[in-house]
Amino acid sequence: MPAWICTVLIGLGGTLAMDAWGVLRRRLFGVPAADYALVGRWLGHMPAGRFRHDAIARSRTVRGERALGWGVHYLTGVVFATALPMVWGTAWLRHPTPVPALLVGAVTVAAPFLLMQPGMGAGIAASRTPRPGRARLHSVVNHLVFGAGLYLTAMLVRPLSFP
Repeated sequence: MPAWICTVLIGLGGTLAMDAWGVLRRRLFGVPAADYALVGRWLGHMPAGRFRHDAIARSRTVRGERALGWGVHYLTGVVFATALPMVWGTAWLRHPTPVPALLVGAVTVAAPFLLMQPGMGAGIAASRTPRPGRARLHSVVNHLVFGAGLYLTAMLVRPLSFP
């Protein structure tokens, strides 16, 4: 299997791990799961030139926002996964180790802190939310789970990829 297919599968697997954690977190701790329809709403307003909202939940809905949000969520996971072979080479795909995957997960938390949350009205690193510290902790943990999912998926894909 070519390296690019492995990378796509690894990105999808890491994102799926993050989503599974969201379901588990909701059931165990009562923490609401991320609403990717709101991400779709935010993105759906961009063609009209609107990149920032005071509160995305109060902004006008966008047709297909749920599908758009979920699609971009998984596409973003794949794009982030490309850092692994780009930085550590295809050797990492042959012999995955956890540290690079966890580093990618940790670094990717910059996207919600610096782009999504400010654009959607939550402020930089959730500074405008009722409990910013808690929101930040959840974001960091979610992205570390993404990193762990990248590693675990790489371990599953490895035997299929390089005979």
